[in-house]
Amino acid sequence: MKKILIMLIVLCFVATSAMAYNKTPGKGKTINPARATWSTGFFQEALVRKAFEELGYKVKAPKDLANPIFYKSVTLGDVDYWVNGWFPIHNAQMPKNFHDKAGIYGYVVKAGGMQGYLASKKYIEKYNITSLADFKRPEVKKAFDTNGDGKADLVACPPGWGCEKTIGIHMKEYGLENDINLIKATYSASMAGALAKHKNGEPVLFYTWTPNWTVFKFLPGEDVLWINVPEIKPHEGQKGKEKFMVVKDAVGTVTNPVKLGFVVSDIRAVANKKFIAENPAIEKFLEVFTLPLKDISEQNTKMNAGEKSKKDIKRHVADWIKANQAKFDGWLEEARKAAK
Repeated sequence: MKKILIMLIVLCFVATSAMAYNKTPGKGKTINPARATWSTGFFQEALVRKAFEELGYKVKAPKDLANPIFYKSVTLGDVDYWVNGWFPIHNAQMPKNFHDKAGIYGYVVKAGGMQGYLASKKYIEKYNITSLADFKRPEVKKAFDTNGDGKADLVACPPGWGCEKTIGIHMKEYGLENDINLIKATYSASMAGALAKHKNGEPVLFYTWTPNWTVFKFLPGEDVLWINVPEIKPHEGQKGKEKFMVVKDAVGTVTNPVKLGFVVSDIRAVANKKFIAENPAIEKFLEVFTLPLKDISEQNTKMNAGEKSKKDIKRHVADWIKANQAKFDGWLEEARKAAK
């Protein structure tokens, strides 16, 4: 009798432990994700979609939406979420009732949407470069001058890009028009040329943004460093966002904090509030889910090399999960425990 009682206690304990939380809280539910139109955000969307499938949800193919359309759609409940929110840059693209109907959750990458200027670490240290102002110095200009015109060469943005305007303003505001030559040819080709120069031990100076393949091929902190603008001078469109133009504790900066001269954004998840209230497992997952910028940039590098099909991205996700299984499983467990 005593043995039977012990066995019953053990069985009850095992059953209770197994039922402590539902392994598939999304079973029987279908969700509708959205995805930004820029390919550098495809990987994180696919990774989150895979996680939600592991939680039992049926996840439809994501709708590719322009920013303003997404924020209106998620407010209306036409789509449930995306993980491609950039803040504060996207604030101006939200409808007036956004915060009544939708919310912002977690940090896919804190300060993941960086923009600015980088230069070769070796030459930064050699010439004690801290900001663009140092490119007024004759010895610095000479070192970074490729074509012999007496100016340092900077890989900038092609005509028509939003960053082209800001870079042009910087050259004028900081008095650098006679010191820096802006290379405005096709960006990918220009950066390929810069990479070749770097491999030959020559100095490079370029503008880039993150996530991007460039910061995987040129690793901040090892190959290059983010440098300062001489001072923060916000142009129209940046005013009121000055505090977001200075970043603390970023990887690979010449100073800490660093004045980038561009608005830096946190990459975050956005979801419909009613959807979140009905799916606490998803809310918890979005709160704990975070990725190293280097991992996104590595995947973006593969896409830039031609691995950009749905099959390729699915494989990238599977490879990342295999290499980070404990982390991925931990996110899922947190989500399962949060489910009602």
